Amino acid sequence: MRILFNILALSFLFISLSSFNLQPENKGFSGTKKYKYKLKTIVIDPGHGGKDNGANRAWATEKHIVLAIGLKLGNMIEDAFPDVKVVFTRKTDSFVDLDERANIANRNKADLFISIHCNSNNSGSPYGTETYAFGTDSRTSQEKMDVAKRENSVIMLEDNYEKRYDGFDPNSPEAYIIFSLYQNKNLTQSLNIASKIETEFGDTDNRYSRGVKQERFLVLRYTNMPAVLVETGFVSNREEGKYLASSEGQSEVAASIFRAFKSYKKDLEAAN
Repeated sequence: MRILFNILALSFLFISLSSFNLQPENKGFSGTKKYKYKLKTIVIDPGHGGKDNGANRAWATEKHIVLAIGLKLGNMIEDAFPDVKVVFTRKTDSFVDLDERANIANRNKADLFISIHCNSNNSGSPYGTETYAFGTDSRTSQEKMDVAKRENSVIMLEDNYEKRYDGFDPNSPEAYIIFSLYQNKNLTQSLNIASKIETEFGDTDNRYSRGVKQERFLVLRYTNMPAVLVETGFVSNREEGKYLASSEGQSEVAASIFRAFKSYKKDLEAAN
């Protein structure tokens, strides 16, 4: 754990520069160029895939649901904003390591990273959506910790994961305490887009929104841009799971995230 502490402490001290794209505008009276921010690249990350099914029930499998939602979302963005580059971490039923998902976003100098998932609970009764940014807040609970452990445990399917993730143990409470030292430089914008997504789910689609939360997901930890993880609903809930497994449900979820993206892009560019 000492090695992990040291590495995360260094990460806190040496946070990389933002990857926002700046586009030159007309020169001002001083002769210097003014720059206006434009959202140019988004990375869409359908969670799980391949040997990792994610949350799985007889009526629904997470890896198939989130891939369908991700592809629909990407098509909506490409149709509405031809100037925005859409990158997928996967477009097929393939397994992608968690750190590689973040690396894809970093290599493409993405302005936004959206990871799409489904939730699960052993009781089968919970339902609703929730969207996470990387961080910690005062609402830490066992339920939130269970979600983080479940999503992070996928690294155990990866080769040599202990070395690749600096000894991080997804089942160790101590590891998450140390994680709280790391502050996401993009937290404000991450919470902004997360709030817009949950508002669309609740106000437009009349779904139950469980709110915006913060947790220490590895896939968000390694990104260098605003990033969120969207839990689109509970596969473990039979009614909601069947909704998510339906083409209509997947289109509705994708449309909600798209509307939030559209509003986020507009507000962000207008403010710069």
